[in-house]
Amino acid sequence: PYYVDINQNLFVEAILHSSDSDLILFLDTCVASPTPYNFTSVTYDIIRNGCVRDSTYATYYSPYKHMIRFKFKAFQFIRYNPSVYLQCELVVCRAYDYSSRCYQGCITRSKREASS
Repeated sequence: PYYVDINQNLFVEAILHSSDSDLILFLDTCVASPTPYNFTSVTYDIIRNGCVRDSTYATYYSPYKHMIRFKFKAFQFIRYNPSVYLQCELVVCRAYDYSSRCYQGCITRSKREASS
């Protein structure tokens, strides 16, 4: 466990340990949940499909392409236990492969038109 007060900045760093120096990391999705077992029903999106959903989210400079640094303000789910669990999905790509997911950034899914 990592203990922080509500509204305190929570700093996160993810590092890819690999001997291949041509790999990079991309933070695709980061979701918070009041339970460690369910990240689908009661959740709060910090970042989803590369799109920032939390106004307190910010990235930090990383000296390495295989490292991601970001922060957001700690919060608590109302009427639930005082713990918040975080689950993040990162993508590993080849550096300079501009067709890879790492270079696509925020992906907004377009809504389909309903036909009669």
